[in-house]
Amino acid sequence: MRSPSLLFTLLCLLLIVGCKNDKEEPGIEERNEVEEIAQLTDADEIEDFFDDIQEEPTVIYHPKEILEFYQENDFEPIWTNRNLREDLFRNIENIEDEGLFFEDYHGENIQKLLSSLDTNSEEENNFLEILLTDAFFQLAHDLGTGKLNPKEIYDIWGSPVNEIDTQALLKSAIAKENITESLESIKPDHIVYKGLKKALKEFKKTDWRNAPATRISTGKLIKPGESDDRMFSITKRLYELGFYKGKIDSTNTRYNDSIQNALKEFQKEHDLQIDGLLGNTTIKNLNYTKEDRLHQMLINLERWRWYPRDLGEHYIIVNIPNYELTVVKDGDTIRSHKTMVGTEVRRTPVFSDEIGYIIYNPTWTIPPTIKKNDVIPGASRDINYLKRKNIKIYDGSGKIIDPADVNWNSSKARSYTYRQPAGPSNPLGVVKIIYPNEYMIYLHDTPSKKLFANNARAQSSGCVRVEDALGLAGYLLSDQEKYDEEKIEEILKSGKTTEIKVTQNVKVHHFYWTAFQKENTIKYIDDIYDLDQELWELLKPEA
Repeated sequence: MRSPSLLFTLLCLLLIVGCKNDKEEPGIEERNEVEEIAQLTDADEIEDFFDDIQEEPTVIYHPKEILEFYQENDFEPIWTNRNLREDLFRNIENIEDEGLFFEDYHGENIQKLLSSLDTNSEEENNFLEILLTDAFFQLAHDLGTGKLNPKEIYDIWGSPVNEIDTQALLKSAIAKENITESLESIKPDHIVYKGLKKALKEFKKTDWRNAPATRISTGKLIKPGESDDRMFSITKRLYELGFYKGKIDSTNTRYNDSIQNALKEFQKEHDLQIDGLLGNTTIKNLNYTKEDRLHQMLINLERWRWYPRDLGEHYIIVNIPNYELTVVKDGDTIRSHKTMVGTEVRRTPVFSDEIGYIIYNPTWTIPPTIKKNDVIPGASRDINYLKRKNIKIYDGSGKIIDPADVNWNSSKARSYTYRQPAGPSNPLGVVKIIYPNEYMIYLHDTPSKKLFANNARAQSSGCVRVEDALGLAGYLLSDQEKYDEEKIEEILKSGKTTEIKVTQNVKVHHFYWTAFQKENTIKYIDDIYDLDQELWELLKPEA
C-alpha cells in the first residue's frame, strides 16, 4: 500500500506547479523550452530499476540509501514536480560556489536529461528520477560532512565527523517544497566559511588562468648581499605579486636592499619568518600560482565542512598555521592572542574540547613523546642532563629515583614519571589552561616570551604557548570574584601549585586553515605542516 502522507504531499506539489518566485532565474527546463510532463516515472519502473542494479554495475553513489528511501515510500517518484527538479539542479549548477564540483553530482547527465525531458524515453526519465535523488544525497553528504573523511586521511584527527540524516533531509525538502532551504541548513555558517565563499566568487572574476607566474628554482640559501643567478626570477616574481615596485634589472644577480625589503613584505603577509633570507620555504610560497591559490581556497572550504557546526556560544578557536588564538562570545571577538604551535615533527592536533581548570605555578610532567625522544636519550648520554634541566624522576609510588640508579637502556627507564617543579625555568611558565583530552594538549605560558616577536612560530612540542597567558586565564576566571588580580598575584608569589576550576562553559577548538578573507582581500598563509597539496590531490575531481 502506498504511503498516504507521501501521496498527499506529492499531490499538493502538483497543484502548486505554477507558484514560482518571479525573482528566481529560469530553470534549465524553462531555458530549453521543455514542455511540462504529467509524470516523470512511476513506482513500478523505479522498483524495476533497483531489481536490475542488483545484477549490473551502476553509476549511483548511494544505491543502498536510495533503495531504503523508496522502499519506505512505496517507490513513489519524487521529482515529477518541475519546481523541485529545477530547484535541485540550480544547486548543482551553483555548487562550485561552495568549492565543490559540478561533475560530482551527475551534473552532465542530469543537464542532458532535463534539457530533453519531453522527448526522453520512459527508461531515460526513470533513470533521471534516480539520478536526481542520488544527486541530492551526494550534495547533502558533501555539504554537511565534507566530500572527504578527515579521519581516513590523518592519523590525528580529534574532531568528530558531522552526521547528516540524508533521508530525513529529503523528506523535509519535499514537505517544505524547498530543496535550497534544506541544503542551506546543513552548510557551515561560520564567518570564515562565508568569507572564503565570497573571496572565491571575487577571485573567479579575475583573469587568474592567464596570470604570470615566473618559477624560481630551489637551491642554496641566499643571504642579503650575496649573488645568485636566480635573482632575476625572484625579482620578477615579487613584481608579479605586487611586492616589488622598482625597475627590474635582468642583469642583476645581487640580493640588494630593494629586493630584500620586498621579500620581507611578502614574508610578513604570508606568516613566514621575516628574516629576509631566501630559503626553500619562502621560495615554495613564492612559486604558488593563481591556480594554486584557487585550490587553496577550495581546500579550506572543505576543511570548514569537516568542523563542528556548533562551536558553542563561548569558545576559544586556535588557527594552528596562523599562530593565533581568538576568544569568541555570542558571535563577538572578545580578545586575541599570539600563539606558538607544534613543529612539523610534533604537530598540534586538530580537535575540540571544553576547558576544565587552570593551574597556576604548574609543574611539568614530561609527555611520553618528549620523554622517549629527548629526556631519556639526553640522560643516557649525560647523567647531569636531568640536573641541568631541573627534572626529577618518580616511580609508581611517588618515590624520587636517583638518576645514577637508572639503567637508561632498559624499559624500566620509560616507566618512570619525569617532572620539572614550578619555577622560572619551567617551560610551562606560570600558568596552564587545561581541557582534558587524549592528546595531553593544553594552553600555557612560557618563559621564552621573546619568541612571540617572530612571525613564524611553529616551535613547541605540540601544546599551544599563549602570549599573555595570564591575561587569558584571568578572563576565564572573571566570573569568580574571589579570584581577582590581587588573589592571583598572591598565588603566583607563593610559588605553590594551585588548581582552580573554570565555571564558565568555554569550548576550545584547534583548527587548521591556510586561507581566509581579511578585510577586502584574501590572505594566504604558510601551510606549515604541508597538508594542502595532499588534500587537493584527494579533493579534486577525477580527470
